Amino acid sequence: MLLALVASGDGLRVAPWSAAPFVLLLLAIALLPLAAAHFWHSDRNKALVAALFSAPVIAYLIYLGPETNGASVSQLIHELQQYVAFILLIASLYVVSGGILLRGNLQGKPSTNGAFLAVGVVLANVIGTTGASMLLIRPFLQVNREREHTRHLPIFFIFLVSNLGGLLTPLGDPPLFLGFLNGVDFGWTLTLWPQWLLANGVVLTVFLAWDTMAYGRESAAALAEDRRQAEPLRVRGLVNAVLLAGILLGVLLQSERVGVAVGGWLGQFFACPPLTLVSPWGELLMVVMALLSLALTPRGVRKANEFGWGAIVEVTVLFAGIFVTMVPALALLREHGGGLGVSEPWEFFWLTGALSSFLDNAPTYMTFATLAAGPNDFRWLVERQPHILQAVSCGAVFMGANTYIGNGPNFMVKAIAEEAGYRMPSFFGYMAYSGAILLPTFLIVTLLTFR
Repeated sequence: MLLALVASGDGLRVAPWSAAPFVLLLLAIALLPLAAAHFWHSDRNKALVAALFSAPVIAYLIYLGPETNGASVSQLIHELQQYVAFILLIASLYVVSGGILLRGNLQGKPSTNGAFLAVGVVLANVIGTTGASMLLIRPFLQVNREREHTRHLPIFFIFLVSNLGGLLTPLGDPPLFLGFLNGVDFGWTLTLWPQWLLANGVVLTVFLAWDTMAYGRESAAALAEDRRQAEPLRVRGLVNAVLLAGILLGVLLQSERVGVAVGGWLGQFFACPPLTLVSPWGELLMVVMALLSLALTPRGVRKANEFGWGAIVEVTVLFAGIFVTMVPALALLREHGGGLGVSEPWEFFWLTGALSSFLDNAPTYMTFATLAAGPNDFRWLVERQPHILQAVSCGAVFMGANTYIGNGPNFMVKAIAEEAGYRMPSFFGYMAYSGAILLPTFLIVTLLTFR
């Protein structure tokens, strides 16, 4: 054959060069915000970059269609279906969490800040790291507005709420939701609780020690002003808490097992044949929850939250390109991954994490989970190699905190903190913090859970 590509069983064989658009797109996402910030600020330019790398892949897979009995086109359609489910979850969580407003100004004591971060770490598993970050960052900064030694606060917020916290459910972080869409049971991520508790416990302990020392250096005038400005926290838009439960149900309905069970129960309840409640019913429910949130949430709440569509438009545009371009890359890993010599959990943890530090952690998760599964699916990993999948999951979620570009909420929190008057470190300055705090934490996680 001209391109030496054939379909083999359910697999798809592709030429090595076909993975280049995927790699180049991820490099563009990582480097263009630094090298060409003005250009990258435009969503139109992001769309052009995504289209530039996606177009040759689409053409290539369509060209291969007749020679692969349609396997190449079927795989492309499968990835696009997963893209739709992925974006609907991210967008619905973004819209609904943006309708919840926290107002008030507690005293900025270390105990208060630690409680904020602990709540955020738990909440990240319910509304995602992006949702929890957007909900809590402004109240967290407001609480500490009167203090003078605060540079460390948004940094630890990024570590914990924007990254480490979202490990226990597929709602927590995009990589885990992709795993769920590829056959990992919704509740399987709860098996990651030892790593979650260890990593978040270590970093939260370091934060409390750090913040206690910083609080001790505050002037008497700053502490007095902090006490004078204190007022109770208030919550508005609580209807969105109910809508979040609806999104969770929608995610569960995307699991065939849950959809069949719920459909059978409803059939019995209404004395009719079992109902078919699997996707797209789950996706439709997410859309309904988002629309209800837009309709029921007072406009003032979203305005006070400075809610905007820019962040979700960026994710929608870039991930369209990622899902398309990673089709050949995943096919190559399924075919050749076994020969790369990566086999131990700690190797998967650090390799997944290293790439997740600088590239988007969702495709990185897919890359290494596919490498681990080889010709099998992700359910095979859950049953036969759970420690490998645990390592990939932890590496993707945890090490997105290593840089500003490792995970979507990181730059959002940085921008909001700077708007609020906080001095944020440079790109490499931030890496100095993460290197000093997170890398030893990850080494502890490795020694205790992934040896």
